[in-house]
Amino acid sequence: MTDRDTRDADIPAVPKRKLIDAGFAVVIAIAVLSGAGVWITQGAGRFFEILGQDLLFAAALLPKILGGILLATGLSLLIPRDRVLAAVGPESGLRGLAIAAAAGAILPGGPGLTFPLAAGLLASGADLGAGIAMVSGWVLLGANRTLIWELSFLPPDLVGLRYALTFFVPILLGLFVRAALRGRA
Repeated sequence: MTDRDTRDADIPAVPKRKLIDAGFAVVIAIAVLSGAGVWITQGAGRFFEILGQDLLFAAALLPKILGGILLATGLSLLIPRDRVLAAVGPESGLRGLAIAAAAGAILPGGPGLTFPLAAGLLASGADLGAGIAMVSGWVLLGANRTLIWELSFLPPDLVGLRYALTFFVPILLGLFVRAALRGRA
């Protein structure tokens, strides 16, 4: 048995997902009810106008989402599992949460990249605490948003205060998740 075979044997099987789960059913129900409300209150013409705009928007998003998913699955194949476990695995401690939060903070792009990337890291051995730290680091500390948007429109002292108040939140959230999961185990 090769080193690659033993490494692959350690990877847990990915649980099979349903095509239509409860969350998807709720979203579909809300969309149908909203569409019916538009049709009743504003007529069929407005309904089809909005539907056309939404379908064009979805078509524009699909390549970005596909790219993010391909990146995430490729990442889980390119980075050795033992390196992911050491850097951001369950035993990586505060250092692992800080790495995950910093990775989220410097990650450019939107949710089409961030969420598939977080899922790819989780599939590669990162624990849920590190995943939460990465996503919350992206949301709260995003350097791209801070440099391009916040500092362009807001006074630097306000941006600095916001950053100081949220700086440790991704790590604290990661610690909370780890503690909650440890209590359940």
